[in-house]
Amino acid sequence: MTTITKALLGRNGQDALIDSPESAEAAVQVQWHQLRKLILAKSSETGTYSGFEKDLFTELMALARTVIVLFLILRERRERASLQARVILEGRTFRCGPAQPRSLLTWFGVVRYQRTYLREVVSPGQKAHGFHPLDAALGLLSDRVSPAVLAIGVRLATRMSFADARQELGWFIPTAPSTEVIESALLGYGRHTQEWFATVEAPLEDGDVLVIQIDSKGVPTATEQELHRRRGKRNKRKKAPSPRHRGRQSRMMCPQRRRRHKGDKSKNAKMGTMVVMYTLRRENGLLLGPINKRYYASFAPKRHAFEFARREATRRGFPQGTKRTIQIVSDGDNDLAFYSAEYFPDAVCTIDVAHVVEKLWDVGSSLHREGTPEQRAWVEAQKKKLYAGDVRKIIAELDRHLETVPATGPGNKYRRKKITEVRNYLHKRIHQMNYKMLRKEDLEIGSGQVEGAIKALMGRRMDQGGMRWIKERAEALLQLRCIDANGDWQAFTDRVHEKSRTSAIKGIPVRLQQRVAEPLPSAFFDEVA
Repeated sequence: MTTITKALLGRNGQDALIDSPESAEAAVQVQWHQLRKLILAKSSETGTYSGFEKDLFTELMALARTVIVLFLILRERRERASLQARVILEGRTFRCGPAQPRSLLTWFGVVRYQRTYLREVVSPGQKAHGFHPLDAALGLLSDRVSPAVLAIGVRLATRMSFADARQELGWFIPTAPSTEVIESALLGYGRHTQEWFATVEAPLEDGDVLVIQIDSKGVPTATEQELHRRRGKRNKRKKAPSPRHRGRQSRMMCPQRRRRHKGDKSKNAKMGTMVVMYTLRRENGLLLGPINKRYYASFAPKRHAFEFARREATRRGFPQGTKRTIQIVSDGDNDLAFYSAEYFPDAVCTIDVAHVVEKLWDVGSSLHREGTPEQRAWVEAQKKKLYAGDVRKIIAELDRHLETVPATGPGNKYRRKKITEVRNYLHKRIHQMNYKMLRKEDLEIGSGQVEGAIKALMGRRMDQGGMRWIKERAEALLQLRCIDANGDWQAFTDRVHEKSRTSAIKGIPVRLQQRVAEPLPSAFFDEVA
């Protein structure tokens, strides 16, 4: 029994039916002749290069689609010839069915082809499943989009809005997937990020000192009221005569919001934790780096970020109880300090010096008029003590000012409160501010790496006007951005595609696109030997 694989190829608005390798080869020859004819015709005209380039692109896309169809026809014949009337996979029996047509969105446009279908043999009353051997062998999933096109669409969506990603992708390929396809594919890739971070190999040729910088940032999230409006049933309304009237109708449908007072927040921020890890190499009395910088971020509880950091530190040769130097740099957050002591009890914990200086400026504005030379002189004097490791002298200075500020009087309550807050902040963290020793050892005294990562990976994509995220969906995007920033995008997508292909070969239908995001992580996968 033989099966003729058919493919329908669109070229210049006309359809050419290709039903055999011979007709496909003939179509390639015809389109190659058209391409040669175009070159000769354009070279004898007085037109511009831009016009020639545009026509050449169209012809090359048509030629590429024809070549793809020829490839699919030949592979289908090969797969069909190797099949038996009944196929047994993983203890399940499949029967060869008739060929089924399919459209596939590729880099060069949409092609249409047919391939054999294997239907599972089940008892009466049971639901039968099946798969297409050609698609499984080639790694073409149920998404009807080339994996490479899906991957590049998702990669663009990690850097810009879904609509912008589709638009910019459409500048370079004839047909771009819809925003809904790109968004659901992003959620599909997001289901594999935790497994990737749990199994990716540690970098080679690492340094001698491990630096871990951790900080948090709030991302605007949707309130329950906003989610109800998104997911609720839409009210019927008349069609608006123009876009400006449609916007007016939408505003009329929205409930009136309470006017915010000064200091009120409407962001409804949910905190995500960013971890930046890298090493430094000792050379000629200096610590050179950063080496093998890695990013990780999650909206899971902060403990999860420290679980990641602890596991990665062990992989990179800094296990629990190591004599090698580990430094943790943060902004002095109490939760970060608590988890640092739990997971890295022997680490050198440091507060970003910029945060301390910022607090000194706050005190300076309480003691002197803001912007005056007196304020600047006072802060500069305290900074010298800070870098000299004399934090206790700064605390004594604050105690002295606290005694001189009366308990009553205009503005004194605020001044005493600010001085007390900064005094207690410094006193509680004296052991984390030995900047003289840190500078002598050439260790880090600032958290610029994690601050920059938060701005680039979180703020630039996820904290823009009008955005309202759902944490689980934001998690997928954020972790994919980290994988891209780590330089692992190609390796990650290759692993996802190969894993999906392996499942498809076993007769398990696989679709990369997902409508529901993966829940936030609670624990990491077990170590893979």
